[in-house]
Amino acid sequence: MNDPYEKLRVQLELQEWPNVFMFKFIVPNTSEKVALASALFDDSADLTLRPSSKGTYMSVSAKELMMSVDSIIEKYKRASQIEGLVAL
Repeated sequence: MNDPYEKLRVQLELQEWPNVFMFKFIVPNTSEKVALASALFDDSADLTLRPSSKGTYMSVSAKELMMSVDSIIEKYKRASQIEGLVAL
C-alpha cells in the first residue's frame, strides 16, 4: 500500500532534527473544529489563528519544535482525523 506521507518523509529527512517545523491547516470555522486543531499543538508552539475573508474557515498555523520526522507525520495523522481539516 502507498504511504500518503512518503513524499513528506523523504523531504523532511533531508533536514536536521530536532528543528522548528511550521504546520498549516484550514478548518471549518466552528469552535469545535478550531479547538480540535489547536489542541494538536503543545503550549510551547507559536500558534496563529486567522479567519478566512468570509469567516467560513479558520487558518491554523503553528511553529513547533519537533524532535523527529516521525513526530511530524504522527501529528499530520492525528490532524487527518478532524473532519473538514485541510493540511497545506
